[in-house]
Amino acid sequence: MTIQQLQYITAIDTHRHFARAADACFVTQPTLSSMVKKLEEELGVVLFDRTKSPVVPTSPGAVLVEQARAVLKEVEAFKTMADGTKQEQEGELRIGVIPTLAPYLLPLFLGKLLHKYPGIRVSVEELTTEAITGQLAHGQLDVGLLATPLGVAGLREEPLFTERFLLYVSPQEGFGRKHYVLPSEIRADRLWLLEEGHCLRSQVLDLCHLRQRSTGSSRFAYVSGSIEALMRMVDAQGGLTIVPELATVGMDAVQLARIREFRAPVPVREISMVTYRHSMKGRLQAALGECVLEGVQARLKQPRKALLLPVNH
Repeated sequence: MTIQQLQYITAIDTHRHFARAADACFVTQPTLSSMVKKLEEELGVVLFDRTKSPVVPTSPGAVLVEQARAVLKEVEAFKTMADGTKQEQEGELRIGVIPTLAPYLLPLFLGKLLHKYPGIRVSVEELTTEAITGQLAHGQLDVGLLATPLGVAGLREEPLFTERFLLYVSPQEGFGRKHYVLPSEIRADRLWLLEEGHCLRSQVLDLCHLRQRSTGSSRFAYVSGSIEALMRMVDAQGGLTIVPELATVGMDAVQLARIREFRAPVPVREISMVTYRHSMKGRLQAALGECVLEGVQARLKQPRKALLLPVNH
């Protein structure tokens, strides 16, 4: 039995497909299948029901796969303890970032992190909140950067900053030079929304009380997973959308002229560094948090009176 074999069976359980699991492990499917078959023969247990699609663990296989995950966590902890004996921050940091944050936040800190700590190896994935919390719990990620509070058992949340929600409006919407807007002034049928599964969508629905207001009167419905795409729809088709403050970094003068602020209390979202409660990578996570704060501190305006929107799932 090898650590590699344990990695293979957890990958099959995650992807429920031998070929995709092999791709994730950077091996060929015959190699992965052969190694898993050898493990099954050594254990005397069939781990996966190969007659089903997608592939699923057998009853005893499910128990052993979970134990394999626990063993791999301990192996990772052992490696991290070894890294912790070194004088400098070194090691791998696997980061998950929600899509409504990643394109705006990553350019502000990633270069600084890699330059300041040359011993850190970083991998980043854009994932939904649900995917990030699940992968943190299974040891597939070391840290998540996402909107909080979550209140998920076993995870630790370290708030880093809050950012305001702003409106991006078409000149046709009649706001003119009006700088501040109330949520009640937003027409539900003119608002472009993110697709289901994004926590920012839920926050917008709650902010504008759209769960109780009809959004079906428009002749054309369009939802997207990209804030940039929604802003382009505003430019081309009119209407408005709600964007996080970091999305305004790098906007040109024409785009900035389309930004409107909410009247106090200003709606904000809290962005936190979320980790597994028993993570052994505290020094690397601290280095990440430090670089994130350095990257955003001059970019955000902190309102005197703020309204923290909850994160609903």
